[in-house]
Amino acid sequence: MSNKIKEDIVDYIENNLKLSKGIYFANYSGLNVAQMTDLRNQFREEDVKFKISKNTLTKIALRNTDLVSVDDILVGQVAIAYSFEDASAPARVIKKFVKQNQNFQVLGIIFEGKRFDGVEFDKIASLPSREELYGKLLSGLSQPMSNLASTLNGAMSKLAGTLESLKLKKS
Repeated sequence: MSNKIKEDIVDYIENNLKLSKGIYFANYSGLNVAQMTDLRNQFREEDVKFKISKNTLTKIALRNTDLVSVDDILVGQVAIAYSFEDASAPARVIKKFVKQNQNFQVLGIIFEGKRFDGVEFDKIASLPSREELYGKLLSGLSQPMSNLASTLNGAMSKLAGTLESLKLKKS
């Protein structure tokens, strides 16, 4: 591989590392082509990039970022899943995939800039998605307003009823 190609690959990896909210390093040895294709398709459905690159080029790219070191993880056959929107999306895909494919092993995770061991992916997978969190937040914010509106509506109904009864008594 020429130096120009290596530089382009390092730039590509570095850019993905900088833009990612969730980065998952996994050992994929023992998986066949069909299993890898299935995994790539599942990642694609969740808008997750799944790439395999030389460990030495990944180490160089990591040194060019301000991310924590994962040199100890980059040993053997390592693939990387990059998530740019939902940092927990790869964990949910991996959790589902590992049920049928025990050969796939998460080695380490960089989640929102912090490093975690590979076994933590199960806990991360149980986190709600960004959309679910937004829904819960909006529900929580709208609940007090709904209560206030119904309270005011009830008070206004009582006042209208009282005024109506007074009107009927005076007539």
